Amino acid sequence: MSRHFIIPDTQVRPGVPLDHMDWIGQAIVDYAPDVIVHMGDHWDMPSLSLHDGPGSKASEGARYENDVRIGNDAFSRICLPMEREVDAQRKARKRLWNPRKIFLFGNHCDRITRAINNNPKFEGALSLDHLDTRNFERHSFLERVWADGLLYSHFFQSSHSHHAIGGSIDSRLNKIGTSFIQGHEQGFRYGTRIQASGQSWHGLVAGSCYLHREGYRGAQGQRHWRGIVILNEVEDGEYCIMPLTLKYLCRKYTGKTLIDYMNKKYPKGDWRHLT
Repeated sequence: MSRHFIIPDTQVRPGVPLDHMDWIGQAIVDYAPDVIVHMGDHWDMPSLSLHDGPGSKASEGARYENDVRIGNDAFSRICLPMEREVDAQRKARKRLWNPRKIFLFGNHCDRITRAINNNPKFEGALSLDHLDTRNFERHSFLERVWADGLLYSHFFQSSHSHHAIGGSIDSRLNKIGTSFIQGHEQGFRYGTRIQASGQSWHGLVAGSCYLHREGYRGAQGQRHWRGIVILNEVEDGEYCIMPLTLKYLCRKYTGKTLIDYMNKKYPKGDWRHLT
């Protein structure tokens, strides 16, 4: 049996708070998983967004280099506690902890690929190689990855169109046909389905691990679940699930409630969506 550590979409862009990257990094060390999976959309890439046209307020000041840099810095904050732990084990001549590390490129990261396809003149100037995922396995957008009987992808696509499979977890399990884990969608959904064989299929959707607001969700759509997910006793597609919210991680690593921490650290911000 193994333990999987899942990091849902982090949606990093200039100007958003990144304190939780340190909490995630320390949690990786504390829970010592066998497999770590980042579900994608770490680099939000607003400079390449097709939703905000040239000259719009949202695109004002957006720069590709800044999008890449802030995402790289945030990813290093996730990885540093793990890298320090391995260095300490090496110096102490202990057996090295060496989890499998998987990064799934999401549709926001893939804005780079789409920009190059739409404007070949950008080839070389823009590149997924600029996104520093340290020593994680890199898997292209919508590539499916197996680990201990679980099928991972940023999201799962309908076989009859380019649209994502949606609906209830039970409906998705019926269409995907195995235990699956995906990001992409804000919030948290989980369910199981017992097969005639006696095996249980598990379906998990977890697509939000950030502190900021997402403007496109409007005033009433901001209080969705935000956190990480740990899967214990993973074997042949079955597991015991342990979701951990950013509220919990903040209390664990700062000793403060999340709303108190944010109000003190960023007093000019509106953090009511985190209550």
